[in-house]
Amino acid sequence: MLDGKNVIIAAHGNSLRALSKYIERISDDDIMNLEMATGEPVVYDFDDKLNMTNKTKLGK
Repeated sequence: MLDGKNVIIAAHGNSLRALSKYIERISDDDIMNLEMATGEPVVYDFDDKLNMTNKTKLGK
């Protein structure tokens, strides 16, 4: 990502939830409310310091 390349991650829901918690800086309490639809792609944009700048869900 630091080289400007795109990365695709496909994983089990619990693994994706953990990544989302880290990327979005979601608290332990709030992560319980995060809903992730099966098969719904999520695109994160990052700045040059790898801080998330945008999140887009690619709906059906």
